[in-house]
Amino acid sequence: MKIALISGASSIHTVRWANGLSDAGHEVHVITQHAPCDPFVPAVTVHTFPFRGVLGYFIMAPAVRRLLKQLQPDIVNAHYASGYGTTACLAQVRPFALSVWGTDVYDFPYKSPVHKWLVRRNVMAADAVASTSYCMAEQTRQIAPEVGSIHITPFGVDMNAYTHIEALQPNNDKLVIGTVKTMADAYGIDTLIEAFALLHKKLISIRPELAKKLQLRLVGGGQQTEALQKLASKLGISEKTNFIGRVPHQEVPNELAKLDIYVALSRRESFGVAIIEAGAARRPVVVSDAGGLPEVTLNNKTGLVVRRENPQAAADAIEQLVLNPELRLQMGEAGKQHVNENYSWDACIKIMERVFEKTIKTYKAD
Repeated sequence: MKIALISGASSIHTVRWANGLSDAGHEVHVITQHAPCDPFVPAVTVHTFPFRGVLGYFIMAPAVRRLLKQLQPDIVNAHYASGYGTTACLAQVRPFALSVWGTDVYDFPYKSPVHKWLVRRNVMAADAVASTSYCMAEQTRQIAPEVGSIHITPFGVDMNAYTHIEALQPNNDKLVIGTVKTMADAYGIDTLIEAFALLHKKLISIRPELAKKLQLRLVGGGQQTEALQKLASKLGISEKTNFIGRVPHQEVPNELAKLDIYVALSRRESFGVAIIEAGAARRPVVVSDAGGLPEVTLNNKTGLVVRRENPQAAADAIEQLVLNPELRLQMGEAGKQHVNENYSWDACIKIMERVFEKTIKTYKAD
């Protein structure tokens, strides 16, 4: 197939979809107004338009339409129901598959009636709609109740990137709890810091030798970093907390290998790719009940699910894993098996290919 992706090259998700589809033998063109955040494979052709910001999505539509007339792709896949979905809709591309991402259906439509109308129009204009999770598919249906079936196209992991990570082994020197997320309110890093502080205080009383080993490792950049550092200081755990900053995506497996327990206490989460990455790295997880996180976590098997915005519940769950090395090992191994069977990158590419093939076939039949 010749596939045109209209999407932000500044997102690793765009880069991975483009590279994965190209590696599967397809001719892939990326149409974007954003600079790449990570390299595309040489076979992917990137068309960068000089339009920027919100207006850019509207202004670039005629030029995108002309480009697509030249390329004659078999299918166009726009990512994000608001910005690039608007570009695709205005460019009147067909056949057109629209992939929703998260804030485009959770936040953007509720800014005003016009915003909601715009997203609904884009969704209804598509020949096919795809979502990475069931919960986000239902959210999309809240905005566009008349939409037909929504394809579930999970964002998987390349298991080859995790083959060097060994099973968890007890460490006599440290026990590292951590996350790899943007330091932003939506991801509940403050809840994690508070939970860690609660656990550390308790262990000082009941298991001081474990309290000494405990460390908190926070990987990721973001506007909340300074505020979170102040929170850690206020709670008296600064010396136990390491803020690493953003790392390139290819370094994520190595960062996960440094953890004993992965924690994601998001307030909002459209899918949960970080959880399946942690599973691929054989790490047990503690997650909140937000959005897609419970969808990718087998509660009491690959990890523990707790109520969102509840530091005490999170601290109690993390404590179970801290006190039980065998449980950490079992959940980590179960996590790897779960991801390998359901979220390997090759499997996810095949799912997307089938969506494209069905969309093309239906469009031609009409």
